[in-house]
Amino acid sequence: MNIAIIVGTVFIASYLIGSMNLSYFLSKRKGFDIREHGSGNAGASNVIIMMGKKIGAVVAVVDILKAFLVVRGALALYPEFRYTGVIAATAVILGHIFPFYMGFRGGKGLATLGGSILALDYRLFLILLIFALFIAFVTDYICFAPITCSVLFAVLYAVLKQDVWYGVILGISAFCIVYRHIGNLKRIRKGKELRFSFLWNRKAEAERFGIKDDDGVNYPYQYDEEQKNQPHS
Repeated sequence: MNIAIIVGTVFIASYLIGSMNLSYFLSKRKGFDIREHGSGNAGASNVIIMMGKKIGAVVAVVDILKAFLVVRGALALYPEFRYTGVIAATAVILGHIFPFYMGFRGGKGLATLGGSILALDYRLFLILLIFALFIAFVTDYICFAPITCSVLFAVLYAVLKQDVWYGVILGISAFCIVYRHIGNLKRIRKGKELRFSFLWNRKAEAERFGIKDDDGVNYPYQYDEEQKNQPHS
């Protein structure tokens, strides 16, 4: 088959599947747009803030599986083209971050990055998973995990494959993931970013944001009303 047809088919199909955003659909079903609340992000982390840990975990797993199945499916359909996997990985991440029907305002790509890495190389997935957890626990901010892991994966995969084009293609999604987290870095500098420890120490985070009446149980958790006005961050 013509290479241009393979590239076009893989990219378009992967992008369209990647753009299917469960967090957005769930929030709409509940009568609101998740991008206008909490951290302004249509992803699992904001689902945890707005709907709770259990639903957030479900969304994260679905996003991981979405990327994993897309990449593995593309590899099964077009195994003869060496760049099939990385094109599918990049496209599914871009679809999640920039879904066309959501005005190109989607998630930030952590879960889809994880699913893509798992599909391409489970060994790198395990290594980067440990690294991501280490970074998250040491810094107490989850945003440093996708920023560093997306770049590291692009570099390491290119080195393992001994082909710079793997790194170039994956570098596109890495750039987009870093770009989508610029807002998080700005909020960290201002002291307005939720810490990773929110998952098990919510009351402490509530007090840090001046919220005295948070019961540590109910959702949504409105830690910063300014976030609603910053959907692109």
